[in-house]
Amino acid sequence: MRIGVAGTGRMGGAIAARLLRLGHEVAVWNRTVDKTRALAAAGAKVMATPREVAAAADIAMTLLTDAPALSAVYLGNNGLLAGDVAGKLFVEMSTVSSATERALAGKVRARGGAFIDCPVGGTVGPAAEGKLFAFIGGEEADVARMRPVLEQLCRRIEHVGPVGAGATMKLTANLLTQVFWQSMGEALTLCKPLDIPPERLMSIFSDMSGAPRVLHHRAGDIAATLAGKDFAPVNFDIDSVRKDLRAMLEEARALGRRLPVAQRALECFDEASRRGLGAKDCVTLPAIWSQRAGD
Repeated sequence: MRIGVAGTGRMGGAIAARLLRLGHEVAVWNRTVDKTRALAAAGAKVMATPREVAAAADIAMTLLTDAPALSAVYLGNNGLLAGDVAGKLFVEMSTVSSATERALAGKVRARGGAFIDCPVGGTVGPAAEGKLFAFIGGEEADVARMRPVLEQLCRRIEHVGPVGAGATMKLTANLLTQVFWQSMGEALTLCKPLDIPPERLMSIFSDMSGAPRVLHHRAGDIAATLAGKDFAPVNFDIDSVRKDLRAMLEEARALGRRLPVAQRALECFDEASRRGLGAKDCVTLPAIWSQRAGD
């Protein structure tokens, strides 16, 4: 298939690379051209503008940072919607609010295109292996058109409602994980005086009934940060968590609801970022919190 990918950061790059390995014709664009070089070497066509990506593809996927980035890429003078997009399918995979997705869908449909929102759960490793978790919002016919591609990218595909529903469900899922990092840091604060070695501590926590799936995957990284070591690559940085938490709070406000735990978690992530740790992986937050003074 002819597929375009606008936004080739960690996730977008991993998805585009998998599509290339599966034999698809892939056109890519990224604001920072350096992030497309490895894909070009793997056979991707690197485009100068998002408009060229849409022209070269039947399905255009976007994986971008936030709502302003989406607006620029879709609606700019050389944006995805600047040319003839009638009949094309746009698959928006960023983690943003449902209102942002619905507004974009209206712009795409006004130009004759189709739109679904399809944020995915998982990091670079699952993306490379085709083991992401897709949350989809959109019309059944549009979802069916994208499903063959998603089946090559995802271990599970959930169509959860109309456009915007995918975004809501992705924020819901991320909230569970992201507030966990703060609660983990507070738990480590309580047991810090016991001076239990980090590896043993992670083994204990991983074997408890309250341990989420993510702890089983990242226990080694948490133990490393507790021991004062660093690790690479970064899968999901603290500043990205802050962006997602803000989107969750925006979603809740639109529903007339409060998220006090998420609000407090954001404040703690904000504090870490002010200390110059925004580019660190989010799993470092438990160690950061447990090692700070009791202020």
